[in-house]
Amino acid sequence: MSDPRVHDPPWLGRSAHRSKQQQLADQAAAQALPLPPASPDAASSSTSGTDQHDNDEPPKGRTPSPSTSDSPKDDDEDYNDGRSGIDDNNNNNDNSPTTARVCDAPRRERDDDDEDDEGDRRRPRRSAINLQDMASWSGQPSVRGSSEAMRMVLLTFSAIGITFTWGIEMTYCTPYLLNLGLTKSNTSLVWIAGPLSGLIVQPIVGVIADESTSRWGRRRPLMVIGTAIVAVCLLVLGFTREIVGLVVDDDDRARRPTIVLAVLAIYAVDFAINAVMSCSRSLIVDTLPIEKQQTGAAWFSRMSAIGHMIGYAAGAIDLVKVFGTWLGDTQFQQLSVIAMLTMVGTNAITCWAVTERALVSKQASAHKGRFKVFRQIYSTMLHLPPRIKAICWAQFWSWIGWFPFLFYSTTWVGETYFRYDVPEDAKHSEDVLGEMGRIGSTSLVIYSGITFAGAFILPLLVESPEDKNFTPRPPHALSAFLVRFSKFKPSLLTTWIAGHLMFATAMAMAPFATSFRFATALVCLCGLPWAIAMWAPVAFLGVEVNKLSSDENGTQYRRLSDASDIELPSLAGSDAALHLEHGPDDGATVSTTGELSGIYFGILNIFTTLPQFVGTFLATVVFAILEPGKSPELAQHAQPEEQADAGGPNAIAVCLFIGAMSTLYAAHATRKLKIL
Repeated sequence: MSDPRVHDPPWLGRSAHRSKQQQLADQAAAQALPLPPASPDAASSSTSGTDQHDNDEPPKGRTPSPSTSDSPKDDDEDYNDGRSGIDDNNNNNDNSPTTARVCDAPRRERDDDDEDDEGDRRRPRRSAINLQDMASWSGQPSVRGSSEAMRMVLLTFSAIGITFTWGIEMTYCTPYLLNLGLTKSNTSLVWIAGPLSGLIVQPIVGVIADESTSRWGRRRPLMVIGTAIVAVCLLVLGFTREIVGLVVDDDDRARRPTIVLAVLAIYAVDFAINAVMSCSRSLIVDTLPIEKQQTGAAWFSRMSAIGHMIGYAAGAIDLVKVFGTWLGDTQFQQLSVIAMLTMVGTNAITCWAVTERALVSKQASAHKGRFKVFRQIYSTMLHLPPRIKAICWAQFWSWIGWFPFLFYSTTWVGETYFRYDVPEDAKHSEDVLGEMGRIGSTSLVIYSGITFAGAFILPLLVESPEDKNFTPRPPHALSAFLVRFSKFKPSLLTTWIAGHLMFATAMAMAPFATSFRFATALVCLCGLPWAIAMWAPVAFLGVEVNKLSSDENGTQYRRLSDASDIELPSLAGSDAALHLEHGPDDGATVSTTGELSGIYFGILNIFTTLPQFVGTFLATVVFAILEPGKSPELAQHAQPEEQADAGGPNAIAVCLFIGAMSTLYAAHATRKLKIL
């Protein structure tokens, strides 16, 4: 028989109101020890206004009678304690569990029918108690700006710096490592930094941010820290030779430390930029309501396209001729400095423009312990909702194809140029790395321009995954066309599948490219699929996370005006409280109060990074078989016998073909969302 003095129902959440005596009573019961004596103050004030007597209290350390411990009224009084925390005060400030409950035994004795009726009355009230265990917040999310479009730009502006930096890394770091003397197979092992950082950093940062109680919000403090780390490591990466040269004078002895420092800098940049990316995406989910998640994801894709386009355009320009040597002696050094400034500037603007609501207290049921982050990630992954699981698996198969494209396409175009189209005098250029980077960047400028155009136009032509009647406000020149086109709008799901098929078709032709112009055309064909890949999974996941938030919290935004269709609700920079109401309301839109948006986006990133391990393994095997030596185009200091044979099939093109086959299966996996 359980003791009602020490065994409270698990839903009460009374820790904030329990006295020291009650806590000791709990510990004594758990250890099967006698209860310590009640405090004199508590014992002297133990009257409840009904038939309570001092001699009703059983001896200390003994179990009360069944009529007392099994009484339904005991749970009912527990409900009052948990709901208001003032039951003891209403009973003459009696803080003793012994006197406050056991002495009420006479009035708690009821027949079986009364117990059943009381149980029925108490069942729906437990859900009300659970609201006490929910996280509490202060303030409301807001974004500066005079128009909805400006607010969207400011909210997603950090994506420009993130993708600019990422683009520079993808464009120049592979040729840079090859130029330092690494083989292609070793270079592919270095790029395990990307998936490793995504696998570890984004989920952990997501959980940490979800539980952060900083007065500045949950996402922005981590964005600032991550941006600072990226800025420092970019400078180290760009000036690795100079930094090592301060310690080691001999060039041959300095080669290995230079490679080690460059690899460490790449790892640090990848880890930090993944943290910033995770917080930036979660910031959108936290700020926008459910039916605007596609709009937010589309704007993030647009800003990403701008970042890529600027980065690739900067890489295609001979910066040393334009700026001289005051930013650095080489193209890569100057790009590293520009990427650092862009990263800091864009993230500073987003952090300035966005005001987050602050988490005041966490959920009472939050995991405890040293490994709570890993337990929460593991538990959430095991119990993913079916649609979120389908989104993650579609992402998994598609990224086996995207990984080699993103990291090796520039090198592939550059190698195709040097093997088939390069003039004889250009083969002996002093800056072969810069020349190859500029050739590859030229193709990616066109690719990013197509991505940019697609990111702006496609959301106007595609049906929202949540609201079939919602259309973002189009430019006036397109409005007449869109009215006619609205009847034939493809869904976002259909568009995502088409993007998979288009990318797979282009990359399946990579092994047959014997001209850098044809290789450039294949890269450009991937611009539209990339715009969709950056937009669709984020939009779908944002909708699903906010649905889960609505189901768990029962909290909804109130539509302040049914006459206007705005893109950002209540985004004025005021400190007023959120307009919240409990329960459904016609025309209400579900709030984006998803406390776990960080962990769900972290899990999506796990399914984005795991295929990169697969891609890294495949690339290592392919490079070791087809091109086991050093790059004949870039490793000019290597001996002829150390260089790979350039006469066989291009190993990168073979990797792109394998990725195309995986993307075909991704189209099939994405189609499963139609039936869920």
